[in-house]
This record gives sequence, structure tokens and C-alpha cells, in this order.
Amino acid sequence: MPAQEDFIEQAAPFRAELIAHCYRMLGSVHDAEDLVQETYLRGWRGYQAFEERAALRTWLYRIATTACLRALENRARRVLPAGLGDSSIDPNTGLEGGPGAYQWLEPIPDALIQAPEEALAVKNSVRLAVMTALQELPARQRAVLILRDVVQFSAAEVAELLETTPAAINSALQRARARLTEVAPAEEDTVEPGDAASRELLDRYCAAFENADIAALTELLQADVRLEMPPVPVWFTGRDTVVEFLIIRAFAKVGDIVMIPTAANGQPAVAEYRRSADDVMAAHSIHVLNAGAAGIAAMTVFLDPALFSAFGLPASR
Repeated sequence: MPAQEDFIEQAAPFRAELIAHCYRMLGSVHDAEDLVQETYLRGWRGYQAFEERAALRTWLYRIATTACLRALENRARRVLPAGLGDSSIDPNTGLEGGPGAYQWLEPIPDALIQAPEEALAVKNSVRLAVMTALQELPARQRAVLILRDVVQFSAAEVAELLETTPAAINSALQRARARLTEVAPAEEDTVEPGDAASRELLDRYCAAFENADIAALTELLQADVRLEMPPVPVWFTGRDTVVEFLIIRAFAKVGDIVMIPTAANGQPAVAEYRRSADDVMAAHSIHVLNAGAAGIAAMTVFLDPALFSAFGLPASR
């Protein structure tokens, strides 16, 4: 069918930004990929009837946003452990948390969502701290904020997309911005290392874990460093507490951990493989690092081997 073939060619360049859009809405890389696949399928089926009254990009965003809002109905917001309560300073505390008790925010690989010309804008809009703040917004406000402030659609375009009025869009945007100001980190609290500095940070972090070098890791951490490990609901603050926890419950002997540098959410990241009981280097976790003015300010360690496929990494090595 010529129309469908034309759709595939014309729509393909928007895939990365649509995945980023759905990820901002949903907080899940797996859900984002699924809904973008659904968006393209719906677009392919409806393309013959598409009269091009709007640009194809706008039409795809309409399909994707509608799918996201439908998916978010009656669904709890995705969280990280720091959003659940106070931190612990006891490295020996119990780590129990009921399976499925929370919907956890997931990381997303930079390679999946970035086009070179929009890399900086995408990186800033998907940082873990920003993603956590976005999840605080009601779904429709979240959609308005993302479509206006990130995707840069006009109020009229968003109103047509969401089948409402520009006045309603502006009102929702004002409320969303006010709420985001309350919960999002200040820009001055975020330090984005350059490429060389980021690579050096990652290399030193990887070497510290692979060599079980406690002193080297300690040098990398800010005094007020935060450690989160979803789906573990307990989280820790303070360099001494975090280091002691890692010594007791996370470090392994030399040769039992392999760290692969990557990037996620516009931040330095590492994929950790750990030797299993049957002597296989198995996928273990994705570490996403937040750099502060005096070192690593936060370590978010996602203990979910299923994430490795999104990063194009094997389950074992």
C-alpha cells in the first residue's frame, strides 16, 4: 500500500523524540517503547485517512499523548525511594519491601532518545530529578507542561491536540509550572560534567567497584551523597553511611564485578555485571550518577536486570 509505505518513511525520523515524550509521561522505558510502537501502528492504520490538516509530527504526538493518558488512568505515579520517606543512616537496617508495592521510575538510555541537534534539551528534560518531579503532576497537567515547555508546541496546538481551549491550556500550564517549581531541584544544584570529566568520573567509579577499592570510591563521593536502590524502598544519605553500606552489603572480591560505562537520563551511568552462584557474569543493575560540585551527589542503582535489554546489553557476559 503506497500510503502506508509513505507513512513508514515519513514517520521514522520522529521515533526518538516520541520515545522521549512517552518516557517523560510514563516514567518507564518499557512502557514508552510499547506505546510508541502502538502509536506507529495506529498511525500506519489511519494514514490513508490523514488529511494533513496538521503536520505529521503533531498528529503523531496526538496519538502518542492520547495513548499515554489512557495508560495513566487509575495508575499510581512512579517514584524513587527518596520520595517515600526519610533516609536511613543505619547501613545495617533491613531492606525489605513488598514486591509490587510501588511503581518505580525506570532509567532510559541516552542512545534511545537523543538526536544530536536536540541532545542538550533532551538531557535536561529527562534527568532523574526532573523525571521524579514530573511524576508529581496530574497526568493531563504533565502532558500540557511537556508539550508546551519541552516539545515547544503553541497553546493553540496543544489545545487542538488535547481537544480543549487555549485558555484551559494556559491555566493548566500555570498550575503545572508552579507545582514543578516546588518539587524540582534548582538549576544551580545540578552540575553537568563535560564529556572528558564525565568519562573520567565513570572510569574511576568503575575501577573502584571492580577493584573493591573503598578509598577510591570514598574520594568520589560528596559528604551528603545519596544512595537509592529501587526496588529497595530504604535509601541512605551521608558518605560514611553509604560507604559502610557498600562495604557490608554490596562490594565483592576482585574479579566478581564488571562495570560497563554507558549514559542514562542525560547523566553518567554504568551497567553492572556480577558473578552468580553458577559462575556466570550476570546482569545485575544500572547505576545512574548525579554529579555535584564536590563529587558524586547521588547514586541511583536500579536493581533490575530486565533493564539491560533497553540498553542493548546482554543478560550475561
